[in-house]
Amino acid sequence: MTQGQGFGFGLGKMKELTEAFKKAQQIQEGAKQLQEDLEQMEIVGESGGGLVKVILSGNQEPRSVTIAPEALIEGADVLSDLVTTAMKDAYEKSTATMRDRMEELTGGLSLPGL
Repeated sequence: MTQGQGFGFGLGKMKELTEAFKKAQQIQEGAKQLQEDLEQMEIVGESGGGLVKVILSGNQEPRSVTIAPEALIEGADVLSDLVTTAMKDAYEKSTATMRDRMEELTGGLSLPGL
């Protein structure tokens, strides 16, 4: 009769599995903190040399739009473009911030979708 091998896990594999679970728990706790941090952030997008400023949270939630009086002189079409450009700027900065913070959190782990 042959001796069973269990589930194919040696002590080394169990240790790796335990470490993976610990890392996953740390990431989960860090993700909660990151979510709170992102909610508190203010990311500014600008256009027209500061004529239009858009502020988003780190979660890309709109906070405010500031339009300088000089921008109103440019007319509706130009003002619309300035607001859109400022929104895109804030969005890109917010996305980069989230990506950088997630990379810090995961410590270089290769996780799908991040």
